[in-house]
Amino acid sequence: MQFHIVILNTMNLIFVYNANSGKLNGILDIGHKIISPETYKCNLCNLTHGKFSEKKVWKDFRESTSLDLIFLHKDEFEEQFEERFSYPVVLNNNGGLEILISSEELNKISHPLELIELIKRKTFPEVK
Repeated sequence: MQFHIVILNTMNLIFVYNANSGKLNGILDIGHKIISPETYKCNLCNLTHGKFSEKKVWKDFRESTSLDLIFLHKDEFEEQFEERFSYPVVLNNNGGLEILISSEELNKISHPLELIELIKRKTFPEVK
């Protein structure tokens, strides 16, 4: 009898927005994006969402990837985990929290496709 070992990608990524949860905070964030987008402090929000909804290119990636993606606002994250980070941040949660994409890296990205390519490079480095 011959056995084949299949290694599945079980990478669990946590995306932590530099924003708090709740309807009122959401309304305030939308207003901030409309009135003063250059001072909005969450580039992860800007990359994944427009003023009113999720960006199509990001949604398509999110729905098609084999990665396990979790999205939290900073208050939700801090309720669940003891660790604190500079937000926004993307964390690898495989047995412990490790920074996959730092806030500094996220703040340099200007388009969702750049974020998607960075995630692919960092999670599937063997794939070209």
